[in-house]
Amino acid sequence: MPKPRSTLAAAVLLVTLAPLTACGRGGAGGAGAGDPDLPLTGTHWTVAAVTVDGSRSKAPEGARVDFTGEGRAQGSTGCNRFGAAVAVAGATVTVSSEEVTEMGCPEDRQRFETAFLAAFTGPLRGTSADGALTLASSDGTKKVELTAEASVPLRGTSWKVDGLVSGDTAASLPAGSGEKARFVIGADGRITGNLGCNGFSATAKLDERARTLTVEGPAATTRMMCTGPQMALETKLYELLDGPLSYRLDHRALTLTDGSGEGLTAVAGPAQ
Repeated sequence: MPKPRSTLAAAVLLVTLAPLTACGRGGAGGAGAGDPDLPLTGTHWTVAAVTVDGSRSKAPEGARVDFTGEGRAQGSTGCNRFGAAVAVAGATVTVSSEEVTEMGCPEDRQRFETAFLAAFTGPLRGTSADGALTLASSDGTKKVELTAEASVPLRGTSWKVDGLVSGDTAASLPAGSGEKARFVIGADGRITGNLGCNGFSATAKLDERARTLTVEGPAATTRMMCTGPQMALETKLYELLDGPLSYRLDHRALTLTDGSGEGLTAVAGPAQ
């Protein structure tokens, strides 16, 4: 007895679709089968070092990369901020640089920035293990070493002052000023720390919605004698930490500026 026409049509359709489905799976899996896309988003990556033509450069504090969910990468070279288009296919990350700010920076940071921008471009093969991610060109001449690092809160974090800002220009601390300058914004409404030589303390009001920190100065300080460079830094920070400041918190980097564009940059240390 012949099968109904509808049953025969369904059978023919299934036979026709079967090879197409198999081809579709093979095409999608092909070279990428068992090779899922690298897990880049949702993690803040600190740049540890870059290598260009066999020369490895250790990254300065503040160098970082964040991968967004919209095919973008953004971050800081430790000098300027940058943005790039990113395409991920399995373990291959293709980076197309698009924009970089043009702030003036110390020579050592400028050199690292040049190396980073040369390394962080084109198709790069990624390998990840134990919170570390390495992106390298196929010939091994370019390599970017990244380390996963957690964000920190503005309050309760020990912020180490690592630079000064004047408008669009960022500069390192004065030579010989040491590495004592740091501060903590406490939950008790006070800001305490060291200005480069002397300790200080002041009342501070934090407005997270407006992103402002108002230091009700002048700050109370100790009276130790300081070297010339330490005194120059201390005077600058003492004047800055008095009044309203705008802040930008970016992962583990903090920038504080007053209304005239004068300010400081700081990086996170261990929380207190």
